Amino acid sequence: MKHDPKQIALDRIQILVKEAQSNILQNPELAQRQAGLAKKISTKYKVILPYEIRMQFCKKCKSFIPPGTSRIRMGRSTLKSIRITCMFCNHTYRKVIARPK
Repeated sequence: MKHDPKQIALDRIQILVKEAQSNILQNPELAQRQAGLAKKISTKYKVILPYEIRMQFCKKCKSFIPPGTSRIRMGRSTLKSIRITCMFCNHTYRKVIARPK
């Protein structure tokens, strides 16, 4: 019985990101290494990262920035959004919050 390599890769990615989240405050270098390995696995096996994991990487410098190591602010304009600032490269990007219909 063969196992699907993409499913195994996705399981490994989730394990690595979970461990990186738990290690980010005690050992940030190890957490960055674990998150980098997860990203490499996703590119090697052509696995699209789930949205929750993708949002934890900076869009500019590609470093791992879970909540707690980045600045997260709410927008004040009529268009409600969340502004996330990477503490490594100071790049700010927005996540628009959809309004309920």
